Amino acid sequence: MLTIRMQRTGRKGHAMFRMVVQDARRTPLSGKVVAYLGSYDPHHKTLNLDKEKVSFYLSHGAQPSPRIVSILKREQIKLPKWVNDVKPKKREVKNPDKRRSTQSEPAENQAAPDEVPAAATKGSDEPPSEDTNAPASAVEAETVESDQPSA
Repeated sequence: MLTIRMQRTGRKGHAMFRMVVQDARRTPLSGKVVAYLGSYDPHHKTLNLDKEKVSFYLSHGAQPSPRIVSILKREQIKLPKWVNDVKPKKREVKNPDKRRSTQSEPAENQAAPDEVPAAATKGSDEPPSEDTNAPASAVEAETVESDQPSA
C-alpha cells in the first residue's frame, strides 16, 4: 500500500519537508521513494506542489497522512470520500487549580482595609492618604478641609 507523507530535510533547527509517495512499510528516511510531489517550508509557509500527481496517487489509493490531509484541504485539492477527516484535538489543562489565571487574587493584594502597611507607618502618626502620588501640600489641604465643619 502506498502512502503520501512528509520527509524531513534541511539543517538542524531549520526543517524543510518533501512530500513523497512511499510504500507504507518503509520509513520516510529509507530513501525508497516512489514519487516526489513537492516541498513545504514551514518557516515561510511556502508550498510547491504538483497537483496533478497528487490527484493521480490519491485516485489510485495512496493514503495521505493527517498533516498532508490538512495541507491538501488548505490548497483546496479534492480528496476522495474514503480519506479520514482530521479533527482538531481538544487540549486539556493539566492542573487548572495551579494556574494564576484561574486563581483569585493573591493574599498580598487582599489585605484588610484596617491594616496599614509597615512602610507607611515609619515616621508619621497619621494613616497614609488615599492618593500617594499627590503632593504633600494637597494632602494637608484635604485634611484641613475635612476638620472644619461644613455649613
